Amino acid sequence: EEIAVFQKVLAVQVGTASLLAENQGSKKPASHQSYRQAQPKLSNSPTGQKHRAPASQPPKRTTPQKAAASKAKQQPPSSLLQLRERWAFASHPPPPMEAPPPGPEPMVLDPPAPAPAPAAAEAAPAGNEKTIKAEKSEKTGHIISTTIGGKNGEPKRTISYMAERVVGTGSFGIVFQAKCLETGETVAIKKVLQDKRYKNRELQIMRAMEHPNVICLKHCFFSTTTRDELFLNLVMEYVPETLYRVLKHYSNANQRMPLIYVKLYMYQLFRGLAYIHTVPGITHRDVKPQNVLVDPLTHQVKICDFGSAKVLVPGEPNISYICSRYYRAPELIFGATEYTSSIDIWSAGCVLAELLLGQPLFPGESAVDQLVEIIKVLGTPTREEIRCMNPNYTEFRFPQIKAHPWHKIFHKRMPPEAIDLASRLLQYSPSLRCSALDACAHPFFDELRAPNARLPNGRPFPPLFNFKHELANASPELINRLVPEHIRRQNGHNFGHAGS
Repeated sequence: EEIAVFQKVLAVQVGTASLLAENQGSKKPASHQSYRQAQPKLSNSPTGQKHRAPASQPPKRTTPQKAAASKAKQQPPSSLLQLRERWAFASHPPPPMEAPPPGPEPMVLDPPAPAPAPAAAEAAPAGNEKTIKAEKSEKTGHIISTTIGGKNGEPKRTISYMAERVVGTGSFGIVFQAKCLETGETVAIKKVLQDKRYKNRELQIMRAMEHPNVICLKHCFFSTTTRDELFLNLVMEYVPETLYRVLKHYSNANQRMPLIYVKLYMYQLFRGLAYIHTVPGITHRDVKPQNVLVDPLTHQVKICDFGSAKVLVPGEPNISYICSRYYRAPELIFGATEYTSSIDIWSAGCVLAELLLGQPLFPGESAVDQLVEIIKVLGTPTREEIRCMNPNYTEFRFPQIKAHPWHKIFHKRMPPEAIDLASRLLQYSPSLRCSALDACAHPFFDELRAPNARLPNGRPFPPLFNFKHELANASPELINRLVPEHIRRQNGHNFGHAGS
């Protein structure tokens, strides 16, 4: 019964203006079912549904124990209801979180219905990135032309794209599929509303990356509208599916994703994260199934949507209102502003659990309820764990809720290696979460390193061991765990600097 009001308790403590606004307006996506496996009912209602009293009223149910406890206000809180009262009158609340930064929201790659295609454009003047005019209305089939090249002795050439369909929408703009008329190649073009006062961080980040498990930026150009709005167009390789849609396919068929695909997709996700965390030093800050692209033929995975990504500089504050709710690390919910790339590791752990369960592990109905869902699984964080997430909360006493055993969260036939990996990723203390490279070396992925490993259809795996600079600082022991012996023999050189 106490868990049912936990979100109100936490709303007073971690609720700030931006968080509460999201709390009031957010709705749980209809495509996700709530994770309630082995969880107690949250109310006495016949249907077992959650019951939450209005914010201005106390919970209707009051036990003699709670009534007695409410009189002892000088004692440590023994219930979540008392905790709510203490939070409401805390004399030293933590500082509010920063407001969300100006700029694009994380894009949605699975829109409910197709939308009109982007605007057409006249040919741009010579140059690698040029401003082009888009005077006609947006519609499918229109031609977009621009000029590329012209630098370092490279000849200038005009390239044209035909808009085919919209594959993503958001407040930033749209993502649409297009075909290059000169080569016949299919590409994805992300059209982002540009603030003329700032450089586009996403463009700078994508230019710095080149990896098999990261979406590739081909080139870019600017376009304007009749209202003098400036748009940045990022031309990227096109990958037809997302991990979200692949998982949805299995869920609609009432099936679990085969473990070989869970291993294959998660390994490549961690390998991509290992690259962006170490080489360009980037934190994605919005890892979720919608932002993991999957080629249905080769099963190669690519991380996409770097609209929220940032190079985190130690000592410099960052916004905490970041990352999609189900995959948001607890330190972000606690309002931390000096976090690390370990927030991506938490998100990846949530993705792993979702692939294993067939539904989200922490389906919070609001930003505050998200922390409730986490505590129901991991239990109440210790004072040291709270200090690691945000020192402002160390003096506040939480009622004690026991952790739910990991082996009871997953079904009985789940391999222990999968459970062990999930437990190493989903830790309260950011420093205790394993790195992306350590995750790649976990025994859960040993099947991928077998000499004769193949896809279920007999075809070879996509390239998994063509490491580059991400192994530069790895220990010899870690490299030996990451790169199978048959691959080392095949290439015959040191993987400490580059792979095959």
